[in-house]
Amino acid sequence: MNDGRELSCSLKHVVSEVGGGFMISPEAKSAGKEHGYRGWAFYMGGRAGVLGDTSPAVVAAALGFLEPKMVEAAWQASAAVAPAAETAQRYAEVCRTWGRNRWAGLDGLDRLAHLLQGVVERVDPAGLPVFAGWHELPLPEDPAGRCAQLLQVLREHRGGAHLVAVRAVGLHPLEAIVAGSGGVGNARFFGWPEPFPEIEGQVQARRAEAERLTTELVSPAYAGLGNRDAEDLAELLAVAQRRALEHAG
Repeated sequence: MNDGRELSCSLKHVVSEVGGGFMISPEAKSAGKEHGYRGWAFYMGGRAGVLGDTSPAVVAAALGFLEPKMVEAAWQASAAVAPAAETAQRYAEVCRTWGRNRWAGLDGLDRLAHLLQGVVERVDPAGLPVFAGWHELPLPEDPAGRCAQLLQVLREHRGGAHLVAVRAVGLHPLEAIVAGSGGVGNARFFGWPEPFPEIEGQVQARRAEAERLTTELVSPAYAGLGNRDAEDLAELLAVAQRRALEHAG
C-alpha cells in the first residue's frame, strides 16, 4: 500500500519544476510587461498576493527563502501597480494559460486533474499560508489550465513544508540555499548579499535531514492514493513534464 513517502519523494522535482514553470515563462514576462510590473514585482505580487494587502515583513516570513529587503522592494513595486488580490488573479491566469499552451489536447489530462485535486484536498494547510491562499483561488474548468494551477498549489505545499523543515532542523534559510544544489548562485538570485555562510559537514547533514523531514511532512497528502492511482499520477506527470520540455525546446 502506498504510504506517500516514496511517491512524494519521486515527484518532488516534477512538482517543483513543472509547477513553477510558468513563473519564468514568456507568458509571465509578457503579462507582467502588459500590466506594468517591472523586475520581481509581478512574481512577488502574483505569488504572495494570495496573502492579501499585508506588509513586506509578512510576505518575507511566508516565502522564507527570499532576502527580506528584496521582498520589500518588489512587494511595494507590485502594490503600486494593483492591489494584491488583483495581481494574484493575474498571476494565476498566467499559470492557466501556460498550461493550456503546453497541454491542450494531451491525453489523460482529466484523469491527471482528478488525481492532483485529490492530493491537494488531503493537505493539512496548518503552517502553510501561501499554499492555503493558492488553494482558495477558483480552479478553471478546462483540464490543461486546471492541471497547471493544481501543480502550482502542490508546489506551494512542498515549498512551505520545506521552509518548516529547514527551520525545524536549526538552519537559516540562507544556509539551506547555499548548501543546496544551486549553491551561491541561487543565493544571489534570491537577493542575498555576500558574504555567504561557510557550509560545513554539520550544515550539510542538517540540510539532508530537512529534505527527509520535508518528505515526511508532505507524504500524508499522497498516502490516500491507491497503488493504481499512484502509478497513474507518476506516469501522467512524466508525460506532462516531457510535453512542457518539448514546448520549451
